[in-house]
Amino acid sequence: MTDSDARNAGDLVTIERLGSKGDGQVRDGDEWISVALALPGEKVRIAPDGKQRAKLLEVVTPSPDRAKPACRHFGKCGGCGLQHLGEPAYKAFKRGLIVQALKSRGLEAPVEETWVTPPGSRRRVTFAARMTKQGLRFGFHARRSDDIIDISECPVSSPDIVRKIGALKELAAPLAPLKGEMDILVTAAPNGLDLHLSGVATFAAPHDVMMAGAKALAAGFIRVTIGHDVPLSQAQPEFQVGKAFLRPPPGGFLQASTEAETFMASLVRQHLKFAVDVVDLFAGSGTFALRLAEESRVHAVEGSPEALAALEASAREARGLKPVTTEVRDLFRNPVPAATLAKFGGAVIDPPRAGAKQQVEALAYSGVRRIVYVSCDPGTLARDLRVLADAGYRVNQVYPVDQFLWSAHVESVAFLERTGA
Repeated sequence: MTDSDARNAGDLVTIERLGSKGDGQVRDGDEWISVALALPGEKVRIAPDGKQRAKLLEVVTPSPDRAKPACRHFGKCGGCGLQHLGEPAYKAFKRGLIVQALKSRGLEAPVEETWVTPPGSRRRVTFAARMTKQGLRFGFHARRSDDIIDISECPVSSPDIVRKIGALKELAAPLAPLKGEMDILVTAAPNGLDLHLSGVATFAAPHDVMMAGAKALAAGFIRVTIGHDVPLSQAQPEFQVGKAFLRPPPGGFLQASTEAETFMASLVRQHLKFAVDVVDLFAGSGTFALRLAEESRVHAVEGSPEALAALEASAREARGLKPVTTEVRDLFRNPVPAATLAKFGGAVIDPPRAGAKQQVEALAYSGVRRIVYVSCDPGTLARDLRVLADAGYRVNQVYPVDQFLWSAHVESVAFLERTGA
C-alpha cells in the first residue's frame, strides 16, 4: 500500500488534482479515483464508493485553499460542489477547464481571468418535489442521485426566491407525484416572481390545480403556469434588455443571472459593434439580438416560435433600434447555409451544451468576418472552434464566465476573426 493507493476503507492518500467535475482525484494504478469535497494537496482518509470513486472520511491535512462553505446544505445538496474552494484557486480551476479543452484540440488562444457572478444573483432556479411516505421532499438533488435534499436556504439564489421556499413547499404538496418528480421553475423578474410547474401528479384533481394557482397569486407570484394550462397572471414578468423590455414566455429560456447576461452581452457587442448586419443563431428571446440592434441590423434565428414571438414584441415596442428580423428554424436539423450567412458581417452563436457542429461547419465556410461563440461547455466549444480555426478563423480571446456559482460548470465567450482573404 502506497500513499496514492485508494483501495481500502480508511486509506490515507494525498489528493493530486481537481477533476473536471470539481472532485479531488488520486491515482490508483492506471486509474484516477474521484473523491468529492477533497482538494489538491490534502491528505485524506477515504473509503471505496463505487467504480473509480471514493468517499471522503476525514481531512487529515487540509489545503491552504480550503474555505468555509457558505451554505448549511453543502456536502449533501448536489447544487454546489465547490463552496469549499477559496476564490483564487476556484477562479483558476474554471479558467483551467477552458485552457485544457482548447489544448486538447491543439488550440492556443489568450484566455482571460474568470469573471465570477456574485452570490445571491441567481434569478432562475428549478426546484424538485416528490411526495413520499414521510411527506413532501422539496429542494435540490443530492450529488449523483435522484434523492431530493430538503432545503431551507440557498446563498446562490436571489433572496426574493429564497424567501418563497416555504410558500413553494405549501403549493407543491397537493401536486407532487409519488413517482418521478415535479419541477418548480421560479424566475425573479424586477417586477415580481414568475412560477412554472411541470410534472404535476396525474392524480391531482383539477380543483387542486386551480387552487394551487390561486394560492400562488395570493402568495405574491405575478404569473403562474401549471403544465400546459393557460397562465394565471397579475402581470407579465419584464426584463430590461438594453433599450428594450423582454417578456419571456412561460418556462422560456433566460440566462441564470442578470449580471452574467449583462457581462456576456457587453462582450458580444464589443466584438460585433462595427458589423452593419449581424446574424444571431440560437437567439432565444433576444438576449443578444435586442442589444445588438442598437447598432446593427439583426436577423435572429431560433427553433422556438414562442421565444421569437417574445423577441419580436420587444423589438416592436422599443425605440431607437435598427431593424430586427426573425426566422423559426431548427438549427440542428436544418442549419443556415454558408451562402446565406455570407451576407452578414458578424455572427453570434449561443448553442446548447451539445454545441452546434453542423451549423458551425456552415459558419466556417461562410466568410463572415467576425464571430462570437458563446458556450456553456468547454469540450464542445473547443471542438467547434477547431472547425472554425481549420477554415481560417483566428481565436483572438476567450472569456471564462462563471454564471453557475460554486458548480463545476463554466461558460465562455470566444472572439473569432477571419484571417486572410
